[in-house]
Amino acid sequence: MAPRRGVTPTITESAVSEDTARLASGNRCISVGHKTRITPATLRALSRVGVSYISTRSIGYDHIDVDYADRVGISVGNVRYSPDSVADYTVMMLLMAVRHAKSTVRRADSHDYRLHDVRGKELRDLTVGVVGTGRIGTAVMERLHAFGCRILAYRSRADAFGRPGDEDEVSLDELLRSSDVVTLHAPLNAGTHHLLDRERIRRMRPGAFVVNTGRGGLIDTTALVAALEDGHLGGVALDVVEGEEGVFYADRRNAPIDSKALLRLQEMPNALISPHTAYYTDRALSDTVENSIINCLEFESRNQHV
Repeated sequence: MAPRRGVTPTITESAVSEDTARLASGNRCISVGHKTRITPATLRALSRVGVSYISTRSIGYDHIDVDYADRVGISVGNVRYSPDSVADYTVMMLLMAVRHAKSTVRRADSHDYRLHDVRGKELRDLTVGVVGTGRIGTAVMERLHAFGCRILAYRSRADAFGRPGDEDEVSLDELLRSSDVVTLHAPLNAGTHHLLDRERIRRMRPGAFVVNTGRGGLIDTTALVAALEDGHLGGVALDVVEGEEGVFYADRRNAPIDSKALLRLQEMPNALISPHTAYYTDRALSDTVENSIINCLEFESRNQHV
């Protein structure tokens, strides 16, 4: 894509860090992924080699200390990509959760073809609460309408694009009390960290399901595990988990995993885990790369006098 935009990129497989910042020397703009946390020390090192703009190839930028970046003279921009990638995946995981797909497939893989002890649920009989009505949350609601379920929507303060249609817009507390399924699409920041904490999880309907394709930090994982263990929640489907850094996107088959919560969740028949892959489609990746390049070009055009 870069040649079509008149750009010659310098590409390195090394993750951005204080030690690798020198690789950006001579470039005012860098494009980074969401997998690596960019620390103040890294930001200082990038500033010293002349970087003044970071375009992250993600919607969220909780992996970057944006305030500190500003203090050292670095601007940060995120990208938009096809919301359909995450929206499709969210509905898939939601359906798998309410139909107990994990335990059903595992039993079939071991040649146990008996019916599950617990029957599945049909979406038309359920109330689904959508937390966060930005581009992805809105795309999820558009899909859910086709299933005939009741939809409740909670618009967080950061939802600049949220425009609920036939959904009932309610408070977060009402959504948690009234929903059979809660799906999270809010950005992660200081105000939404542990949005689902122990207290809010306990307010949810007994037997309710939680789906998270946003950010792991939206949920207090310890409280979530406890609610699954004592039966308060019926199940979860998580594409993101607290402490996933260094675990997701790596081959850990023969390496220890320190996250006890992640290991416990993967043991549970009613906890479906995938490794932060909802966004991973041809179209979304194409959008992400192209828009990251456009971000850098727009930054340069605004700062040609520098």
